[in-house]
Amino acid sequence: MRRREEVLLVVYRPEPSFLVLLRSPESHGYWHLVAGGIEEGETPDAAALRELGEETGLTQPVRFAPIPLELGYRTAGEREQWVTLHPYSVEVEPEWEPVLNEEHVEYRWCSEDEADELLEYPEPVDALRVVARRLEDET
Repeated sequence: MRRREEVLLVVYRPEPSFLVLLRSPESHGYWHLVAGGIEEGETPDAAALRELGEETGLTQPVRFAPIPLELGYRTAGEREQWVTLHPYSVEVEPEWEPVLNEEHVEYRWCSEDEADELLEYPEPVDALRVVARRLEDET
């Protein structure tokens, strides 16, 4: 049975620009943030760092922190259930580029508005906006 918790990572460079990934056709082919399921016995922090490494090759972010935001979504289909999302912000070095795994076929560094246009679902947009506002407040 699928665990009803996932992680969602807003990966950004300091200027700021945000990393958006295009999932492969086999993974439904939509633009999304780094994300994935939490495995049995795994903490959300550990799952977030594992997914970051698996999907982008990054193992040492500059800054890694939970985003204080309650997020989730309801699955579709016969066995409808609520999935809780644990969002994180991840700062990377300005020159860093991801190494994508087989789940993704393309990536882009985007402004907040560009990411908003590309992202398929509202939850990633909400998390990205929180990080963008925090970055604005820090400058």
